[in-house]
Amino acid sequence: MSTHLTILSRAGLVTVEREGRGMNYRADVKAFRGLIRFLAGDCCGGRPDLCGDLARLLPDDVDDTKDNAMSPAFNVLFLCTQNSARSIIAEALLQKIGKDRFNAYSAGSDPAARPMPEVIERLKALGHDVTGLRSKSWQEFSGPAAPKFDFVIALCDTLDGQVCPDFGGKNITAAWPLPDPAKFKGSATEQATLLNELYAMIRRRLEIFTNLPFASLDRIALKARLDEIGDTAKALT
Repeated sequence: MSTHLTILSRAGLVTVEREGRGMNYRADVKAFRGLIRFLAGDCCGGRPDLCGDLARLLPDDVDDTKDNAMSPAFNVLFLCTQNSARSIIAEALLQKIGKDRFNAYSAGSDPAARPMPEVIERLKALGHDVTGLRSKSWQEFSGPAAPKFDFVIALCDTLDGQVCPDFGGKNITAAWPLPDPAKFKGSATEQATLLNELYAMIRRRLEIFTNLPFASLDRIALKARLDEIGDTAKALT
């Protein structure tokens, strides 16, 4: 059943809404109406007699807004130390490739005054909207008015001794350790190369993440898949 519901969800014929550890599915009446119109108008070759009453099963005067509830987006928080490079890149990338399915946020345990200028310039050059990107503390997201996060992904370089804040809660957490560009001491050209590689690595991981079959995976399976994505050895191959 989960497999078939996932196929219908990807086809846009059902919407899915997370409720705790479960998923609620709802038929997208507007999408079904569009499919029926297509079948009646295109597949029947303009001959209504071949389709019988198919085209009249869902009349035009039905209010779609009453039957077609929007599926909520997943809230994703990226954490690192200074919130000046890695988590900023991840936030900008998910905002772009996640479209309406994901809301991206980022924060740090010891935030810098501002994002690295080199990071902002690189994101601009790659076509990202950087107007809302800023360095901020994770404490901004700890109050009762803060968004409820479905996923919290730490990008700290734990092998280098960096520690990300423990956000707790009922969200699904994962560690995707990445090198910190702020600590790089090479030339401007070498730093640009590092940023390009870091951007590409984060993009690959997020492309895998955004294409996971969320509707068919339970909490434990999702956690395992996120950990696989963050496996540095596998990510570099």
